[in-house]
Amino acid sequence: MIESDTRSLSDQAYDEVERMIISLELPPGTVFSESELAEQINIGRTPLREALQRLARDMLIVSLPRRGMMVTEINASEYLNLLDTRGVLDHLIASQAVRRASPRQREALTACADGIAEATQAGDDEGFMRLDRSGDEILAAASRNPYASQAAGSLHAHCRRFWSMYRHFGNLRESAELHSRILREVAAGHAEEAGKASAALIAYLEAFARRALDLE
Repeated sequence: MIESDTRSLSDQAYDEVERMIISLELPPGTVFSESELAEQINIGRTPLREALQRLARDMLIVSLPRRGMMVTEINASEYLNLLDTRGVLDHLIASQAVRRASPRQREALTACADGIAEATQAGDDEGFMRLDRSGDEILAAASRNPYASQAAGSLHAHCRRFWSMYRHFGNLRESAELHSRILREVAAGHAEEAGKASAALIAYLEAFARRALDLE
């Protein structure tokens, strides 16, 4: 259910529907109507429509004429192409964040890395996912590159959905360590190490995807 906060209703609707898609509350292939979803999350049709338009641009949903909207399926070859693209954008964002992050952002990155470690130790998948998104958002803001950040944001959402669906093929501790390493290297201002950490994460995600999709 949408609750009041300082963001626009459209932003709140976007975050809620994205969460539902990533968590598989709305699994791939689900067909839904705008009116049904508006009632379910208790928000008006206009802000929801705006949110759905953004999600369609992110390729998380598609419009079905006279039927409503459908959550997109996961396509193996398209997902591997997505990871290639994410690798380029993540490297750019990390390298720019190393140079441009403020002291407060560096502190936030370190705190987020610590939180990821704690969530992993507790076996808290949901906590890890939440902190992973928070870390990505801090990196994006620190990079001061809205073009790369906007493009990367939707790719990260697809990757989180993939993790939710196939997490039993992955290793939460290894994934968490790789994510944390990027945050810590950027916070420390280590450009070369941040780049290596970013590349290592993409290599892990590709290997994980190939296992999950039986492409090895």
